[in-house]
Amino acid sequence: MVPVAPARSTRLARYPSLQGQRVFITGGGTGIGAAMVEAFAEQGAQVAFVDFAERESRALVEKVAAAGHARPWFGHCDVRDVAALQQALAEALASVGDFFTLINNVARDDRHTLESVTPEYWEERMAVNQRPAFFAIQALVPGMRRLGGGSIINFGSTGWQTKGSAFPCYSIAKASVNGLTRGLAGSLGPDRIRVNTISPGWVMTERQISLWLNEEGEKEIKRNQCLPDKLYATDVARMALFLASDDGAMCTAQEFKVDAGWA
Repeated sequence: MVPVAPARSTRLARYPSLQGQRVFITGGGTGIGAAMVEAFAEQGAQVAFVDFAERESRALVEKVAAAGHARPWFGHCDVRDVAALQQALAEALASVGDFFTLINNVARDDRHTLESVTPEYWEERMAVNQRPAFFAIQALVPGMRRLGGGSIINFGSTGWQTKGSAFPCYSIAKASVNGLTRGLAGSLGPDRIRVNTISPGWVMTERQISLWLNEEGEKEIKRNQCLPDKLYATDVARMALFLASDDGAMCTAQEFKVDAGWA
């Protein structure tokens, strides 16, 4: 279940260029990823996604289809296994076709300390939070070239920018996302492939609410956000819609923060 933001407006944008567009999302089964699967499907896009959470992902597929939208393609995948990710991407390409948009969303912000990190834990954190984005881009860029362009959206975080101290490995991985974005935007630009970063603030996903939203967290939100409302996954999904659409055609090599003014 994706927590839903209070209705702030009934006049949200529709993007005709997303109708029929093929979109691939990593970590699409829950949280922000699930909100983006639904948001793109509502725009008429054909969505494919991978996730390790099989039960939640299959329920999401049925929910989207029951709402009358194109049934998403889902692949059960542990993205820490590069070969498994590459296989899932190949299967999605064979089933759905070349993707115009890739959203590198998968991540886990598990808490840990500097002292507790072993070489094995370091490798596992990078295998979740850093490595999959590169290999997903590598697999899908040839199709974007065949299509004459594309949009790659990498997910960063404002956590490291606000000096969050509870997840040093996550901070390192997410700080590198801007390097990935800017490092590829120049080389892929001549092919009209745009590369951008979305950095969310503290998004009220089910995981965040259940694990970390306590009384002190409520105070942190009020103290640090410019806007008084809580941030939800659907708020972040709207930025992804814009960057994938033709409306974002001249946006590349940029970081777009959706954090209610926290960072």
